[in-house]
Amino acid sequence: MGARAAADAVGEHLEAVSEGPGGVTHYFAATHGGYRGWRWSVTLACGGDDTPITVSEVVLLPGADAMVAPAWVPWERRIRPGDLGVGDLLPTPEGDERLVPGYLASDDPAVEEVVLEVGLGRPKVLSHRGRELAAQRWFEGTHGPASDMARSAPGRCGMCGFFLPIAGSLRGAFGVCGNEYAPADGAVVAVGFGCGAHSDVQVEPVSPVAVAELVYDDGVDLEPVGKE
Repeated sequence: MGARAAADAVGEHLEAVSEGPGGVTHYFAATHGGYRGWRWSVTLACGGDDTPITVSEVVLLPGADAMVAPAWVPWERRIRPGDLGVGDLLPTPEGDERLVPGYLASDDPAVEEVVLEVGLGRPKVLSHRGRELAAQRWFEGTHGPASDMARSAPGRCGMCGFFLPIAGSLRGAFGVCGNEYAPADGAVVAVGFGCGAHSDVQVEPVSPVAVAELVYDDGVDLEPVGKE
């Protein structure tokens, strides 16, 4: 940056702040493009009456209304449901409360039954807290009983022939939709959810042509026929 360009980047003097004996910091407005609200900070120092005044530091600092980048957040805390794509990896955080080691009693009969059948278990299984969080998320989601689709449905998933109950302790509350024409096909649905593709839906057959109860034909002139 040339001398002229550097001078143009420094605006009016804003304030001076004492830094203790022998030091003071002057603040100048920054007029350089893209630095709205920033300030030039120039710190001057002096060792005494007989010593020269020197420039200790010059730095560009953000002011109270400066445009600054948001605070950095680690990737594992920024990711949201649906962000994971092909090839992406999401390591499970250490001490995740949603999981417990598979050798611990999971208090889920279905898990314990599988472990006994095959003689071994998964390294980790859902904890009681993990199942609670999943159930709350599914219950309050788009396939829960409070959704707009469920409120206008003719029947509930729990009584639908396409409903496939899941195994485990959540069996009584959730299942998977097996209707390819339903909006929730292949997704976890609450037993209280429902849609227009319920297996018990029946539509009364009607004529494809609308027929009025009484038809007036005014296209023919009708005149009384007199007797000859």
